[in-house]
Amino acid sequence: MENKHKLSINQWALEDRPREKMMEKGAAALSDAELLAILIGSGNTEESAVELMRRLLLSCDNNLNSLAKWEVTDYSRFKGMGPAKSITVMAALELGKRRKLQSIKERCRITCSKDIYEIFQPLMCDLEQEEFWVLLLNQATKLIDKVRISTGGIDGTYTDVRTILREALLQRATQIALVHNHPSGNNHPSQPDRTLTEHIRKAADTMNIHLIDHVIVCENEFYSFADEGLL
Repeated sequence: MENKHKLSINQWALEDRPREKMMEKGAAALSDAELLAILIGSGNTEESAVELMRRLLLSCDNNLNSLAKWEVTDYSRFKGMGPAKSITVMAALELGKRRKLQSIKERCRITCSKDIYEIFQPLMCDLEQEEFWVLLLNQATKLIDKVRISTGGIDGTYTDVRTILREALLQRATQIALVHNHPSGNNHPSQPDRTLTEHIRKAADTMNIHLIDHVIVCENEFYSFADEGLL
């Protein structure tokens, strides 16, 4: 007959308990599964919290970025992961994203397309639909503000162009950068992307506002109109 008894975390060797291990050796010594196990506190009748988290992480290729896209229903596929535990993990992953965004705020000057990508990758990497943003910059390419123009894509109408220019004029930006994401993972611009970029560039020129770039953001890569010589 199969032995269904398992050791609880309290019965583990002291150096193997995640909380005690963290106190003794620091957070860097813990695996992702051990850190997540501290958050959920307990596993299920067959698995410890660490074992459950190892199995859960395995299902998303041990990729925390993939895990950050999960909803409560995704976690519920695992025995022992009720709404309270699921939301705790989701909140921790969101805090990690916000910490990364706050560190980026200290870098106020935009010098290249990668600077733009690093600002928006944490914002856009988990999105399932397109968003279109504009970066507002002063003459020294220092960041004034970033403004979301639309969600679900942008249709290239003159209303969208006017919205972008209105934001630039209100905040006295002399330079702008356009940013949108491709949830499909294909970072190359579509023909509508190219057409809209040209419409905005021409409209901005009439207001003496310089369009410095249009960056398409994907999870692990990006496309820059400026780097490709399209601006």
